[in-house]
Amino acid sequence: MARQDTPLFLHGFDLSGHFVDLRPLGTGVTGLVLSAVDQRTGQRVAIKKLVMRDTVTVKHALREVKITRRLHHENVVRVHEVLAPYGRPLPRDPTQLSALYIVQECMETDLARLLEQGPLPTGHATLLFYQLLRGLKFIHSANVLHRDLKPANIFINTDQLLLKIGDFGLARIVDPHYSHKGYLSEGLVTKWYCSPRLLLSPNNYTKAIDMWAAGCILAEMLTGRMLFAGAHELEQMQLILDSVPVLREEDRHDLIGIFFFILFCFVLPHSLSLSPSAVDFLERILTFHPMDRLTAEAALSHPFLQQYSCPEDEPTSTHPFRIEDELEDSLITEQSLSNSNSQASSIHWDRWVHLVVLKSDTRD
Repeated sequence: MARQDTPLFLHGFDLSGHFVDLRPLGTGVTGLVLSAVDQRTGQRVAIKKLVMRDTVTVKHALREVKITRRLHHENVVRVHEVLAPYGRPLPRDPTQLSALYIVQECMETDLARLLEQGPLPTGHATLLFYQLLRGLKFIHSANVLHRDLKPANIFINTDQLLLKIGDFGLARIVDPHYSHKGYLSEGLVTKWYCSPRLLLSPNNYTKAIDMWAAGCILAEMLTGRMLFAGAHELEQMQLILDSVPVLREEDRHDLIGIFFFILFCFVLPHSLSLSPSAVDFLERILTFHPMDRLTAEAALSHPFLQQYSCPEDEPTSTHPFRIEDELEDSLITEQSLSNSNSQASSIHWDRWVHLVVLKSDTRD
């Protein structure tokens, strides 16, 4: 067992002696992140601590572990292992733990830090955005919404110009064969990357919210500034959309006109002269209505990315999540935290119970 005066405990990380030379990396949406050298491999890894204090944090931790373990893709941060405290393997019923540790690959930097230096060269921005969409296509094909896409959650190795999507602390499984209307959380996406439709209907959204965020990120890479940071006229439109629960049809059309006037007549042209192809691409991603927005798969074939487009090398998930995968976490949480006398093996419930559970686990 690790000693209380070791660096692992100084950082609040109770892991095994396999990990040395700990260095703070930052804070994810659900926990602290450190880097360390894994003495078993000699590689530097990133370690994210997920504290499990109550029903909600347990559910979020289980969901993040489940999702990240299955998303194996070149443009998604790879998870090496998930450990219990003191570096032990996960027990059969992990809900009784105080914390989980996700050990994953350590990237050189993130996009937010790169953008602090100004806009990226168009060629670099195009290549990186292609990889972002390539990863997003795979994530969406697995029936997962990231829900918190922003530069700080996009990791890069600059020597290879390699991009990977990370931090799935707010990710959610959404089965397209089942209605999730009214069962999705509000206020998750960082405001600056939040779509207008999400402001209008915060608990009823689709994969299109990730595409909106991706479009904002592309514009930021090309212009060197956030499009919707609340420092220009668009802030007023955000406040209007956030405060009006129901819009009449004529009001909606008026807001669409205001939105695109601000975006394409004020924000982009005054930031940087973009190519016609880039402007058309952004117009098709940053649409007011999510049904008009390009999917990740469709965006990959747009002329703006033509030099990199390669459909046969843009894989989709062969094992997508289903509604039962999302509801299993609810069953585990409810069972374990209510001090039931069931055996740990009973966490593998039959699929037919999902409708009953959904009624008692309405929102997250």
